[in-house]
Amino acid sequence: MAAPSPPILPISNSQSAVTTASAQSQPPIATPAFRSFINKISDTVRNGLSQRRPWAELADRSAFSKPESMSEASLRLRKNYAYFRVNYLAVIAAILAFSLVSHPFSLLLLVGLLASWIFLYLFRPADQPLVIFGRSFTDMETLGILVLFSVVVVFLTSVGSLLISALMVGAVVVGAHGSFRVPEDLFLDEQEPATTGFLSFLGGAATNVAATTAARV
Repeated sequence: MAAPSPPILPISNSQSAVTTASAQSQPPIATPAFRSFINKISDTVRNGLSQRRPWAELADRSAFSKPESMSEASLRLRKNYAYFRVNYLAVIAAILAFSLVSHPFSLLLLVGLLASWIFLYLFRPADQPLVIFGRSFTDMETLGILVLFSVVVVFLTSVGSLLISALMVGAVVVGAHGSFRVPEDLFLDEQEPATTGFLSFLGGAATNVAATTAARV
């Protein structure tokens, strides 16, 4: 009498399990590129703050006087901006930050918008499609959704008006200070770099984003 054959056990698809585990373990964004971007911004902000002028010079009340004409006010503004550029940008940034902090809902919307661009498009690996509720989106579809989301957030909520009003207040403050501050006691460094301050990282960031977009296309 023949011996009974052993029961057949179900065989799991180990390759599929390994692939799924590998896909789940992969980071949602390109970590090295994102870390490099954050480090560049951090280094630029530190370098910009190190190049600011003393705040005592900015608030020296003895150096203020009414300009005699619009041309003199414009000349003062150009000279003062060239000298206090980093300080002016810091003042505008502080006004913008105060406006956002005083409106938490707008701040959350803006943070969500920026996070959506960063995590879903700019620094997401190109070989990983975006999957939401079981549906896979191409890069062009993702870009269209993000653009539509940006339009809704900026133009159909209070975020756009808040940003514009804060920037206008900052421009008025900078314009008033630059027009009434007498710049005769200010001396610019002859070999000062042309692009310094908080916004100098935009060139490198724009290049990185353009390269990422070109690679996706």
